[in-house]
Amino acid sequence: MSFDGPERVLVLITSLNRGGAETMAMNYYRHFDRNVIQYDFLVNREEIGAYEEEIQSLGGRIYRMCPMYPQYFHRYKKEFRAFLREHPEYRIIHSNLEERSYFPLKIAAEENVPVRISHAHNEYRTHDLKTPFRDYFRHHLRPYITDGFACSTEAGIWLYGEDAMRTGKIKIVQNAIDPKLYCFNPIERDSLRTKLKLTDRFVVGNVGRLAEQKNQRFLLDVFLELHKKRSDTFLLLVGEGELRDSLIAYATELGIGNDIAFVGSVPNVWDYLQAMDCFVFPSLYEGLGMSLIEAQATGLPCVASSAVPTEADITGNVKILPLTLSAQEWAEAILDFNVEKRSSNRSLLKSKHFDIEDEAKKLQAFYLKSIEK
Repeated sequence: MSFDGPERVLVLITSLNRGGAETMAMNYYRHFDRNVIQYDFLVNREEIGAYEEEIQSLGGRIYRMCPMYPQYFHRYKKEFRAFLREHPEYRIIHSNLEERSYFPLKIAAEENVPVRISHAHNEYRTHDLKTPFRDYFRHHLRPYITDGFACSTEAGIWLYGEDAMRTGKIKIVQNAIDPKLYCFNPIERDSLRTKLKLTDRFVVGNVGRLAEQKNQRFLLDVFLELHKKRSDTFLLLVGEGELRDSLIAYATELGIGNDIAFVGSVPNVWDYLQAMDCFVFPSLYEGLGMSLIEAQATGLPCVASSAVPTEADITGNVKILPLTLSAQEWAEAILDFNVEKRSSNRSLLKSKHFDIEDEAKKLQAFYLKSIEK
C-alpha cells in the first residue's frame, strides 16, 4: 500500500494545551521538513487546546476520542480499533500516554501497524489509588511496542524497566528547545520588568502546570520565608491548572498574595524567564523537567528538588535540595545561591543535544528509517 505526500505520524496525546509533553511534540513538529514528515494528533479531550490553531496552520489534522478513564476503557478500545481501520495511512503511531499507551499500542499491534512508539515523560514516585493500575499497564505495555522513547534515564526505567535501559533498547529523545528564543537579553529583561513593575524586585519564578506534581503549594511556603528575609521579593507563577484557585486562596491566607503574579499559560515563556532572578522547581517527580532546561537556557540560577533527574542539570547552575528540608531552609539556600554573570547557554545546549534544529533532524530520520525496516 502506498500513499502520496509526507509520511503522516499519528501522535497520541491527552490534550493540546501547553504542558510538557505537548510543548515537546510541538517543538519537534515545527522543525520537521513537513514535506517529508507530518504530525496528526489524536486527543482525549473535547476542549480546544492552545496549540490546535497552529497545528492546523502547519497542515496537521486533529482527531478526538473519549477520555481514557476506567469507565471509558471499553469504549476507547472499540473506537480506536475502528479509527485505525478507517485510517490505514498511519504506519507510525507515537504515543505520549505513558503507561496508558498499553491500550492503543496493543490494538495497533493487532491491526498490524508496523511502527508503534511509546514515549516516557515521567517517573512517578508518588503512590496513590492509581499506582496499581499504572504498574499493571506499564508492565503489560512492553510486548506491544516496536520502539521505546524516554526523556531521561529515570523516566525510561520507570516505564520500561532497568534491563531495557541498560541494554540500550530505549532511545533518549531530548526535550529539545529553540536556543534562539531563550538567549539572555538584558534589554528584553529590563523592558518586561518595567512593564510588570518589578524593576526593584528580587523575582523568583516557576513555570509549570498548577498541579500537585509541581508542588507549588510548598513553593508558596518557601516564598513566605523568602519574603520575611527580603521584603523586595516577588513570585512569578507561569502556568495554568486545577489548583489555581486553591493556590490563590492559600497565598492570600499567608498574606503574600500582593507579591505574587499568577501569569497563566503564555506562548512566550522565554520572556518571563528573562524577567526572573532565580528559578525554583520543587516538583514531587519529573521525567526530566523541560521548564528547568528552558530556565538554564536563559542563564538563570536554578534551585530544584532532588526528585528531578540529575540529567536536567546541564549547566552546573542548578542547586539540588531534598524536599525533606523545611521551607525556611529552601529560602536560605535560594538567597545564598548566586551566579556571578548571567549569560546564554546556546553552545552548551547544542553540545548536550538540546538544540531542536539538530534533534528534529534526528527524529525525522528515525521515523523514515523505521518505515524502511
